[in-house]
Amino acid sequence: MTEQPARIAQTETLRIAYFEQGPANGWPVILSHGFPYDVHAFEQVAPILAGAGARVIVPYARGFGPTSFISANTMRNGQQAARGLDIIQLAEVLELNHPILAGFDWGGNASCVAAALWPERVGGLVSYAGYDIIDVDAQRNPVSASLERVFWYQHLFQSERGRKCLTAHRRELCRLLWHEWSPGWDFAEATFDRSAVSFDNPDFVDVVIHAYRWIFGLEEGDSALQTLEARLARKPPIAVAAVTIDGSTDPLKPGGTADHAGLFAGMHEHRLVAAGHNVPQQEPEQFADAIIKLRSWL
Repeated sequence: MTEQPARIAQTETLRIAYFEQGPANGWPVILSHGFPYDVHAFEQVAPILAGAGARVIVPYARGFGPTSFISANTMRNGQQAARGLDIIQLAEVLELNHPILAGFDWGGNASCVAAALWPERVGGLVSYAGYDIIDVDAQRNPVSASLERVFWYQHLFQSERGRKCLTAHRRELCRLLWHEWSPGWDFAEATFDRSAVSFDNPDFVDVVIHAYRWIFGLEEGDSALQTLEARLARKPPIAVAAVTIDGSTDPLKPGGTADHAGLFAGMHEHRLVAAGHNVPQQEPEQFADAIIKLRSWL
């Protein structure tokens, strides 16, 4: 997938770098990665989908890889409405007609946001994990001590010491999260290194730190996006057809997200996959199958 140079699509605020596979007239899919991953999470998913007739778009998220902000004055914003809007604007620039959105971690969150706010522009949704829209008010309250321990990186990022740690030790920190979030996944060092190059983006630290401070309600988002965030705070049902996935060994989602079913108003199927947090890279055939199944409904 990444043998050729990334293509660039310019939106209102970003030059989004992306890779494309499959026929130009194929049914469109946008695959969105999370933190701390990159487009390589889909390097086995994309050719399966392309072989099934899809036009597959795999973008680098804001703050990752070659994706860049157009203006030096633009807020390095990691909040969910900004990332969901990035997907919608990318689809518009590439003239994608009702693309299926599929993602995990930040990419699942952004895909859910886009599907919830702009259902008329989205063909369907594959989301890891469940209804992955952030409830900022709920984030102000503690969860179990064992889960707070898993969220150690989020607590670290609230301090300037955490910013310095991510700046100085980003690869070590991110490698640790890969191991912790996907127990039993024996990935090669070269696999991690291919993705870790994306963390050298000059905006990576600012976007990541803002994302987690905004989630905790400790930093403001972009005022221009407040109307969208207010709509998301009301937990709008996702009306488009959706397949949701849980990883059975993901420590970030103990117990899974099957109880989110009531937040999906359209056709919906929930799946449990024997994997950790990074399902597309651990079980690419199953992630691709969920997208192909969704396509069959449409």
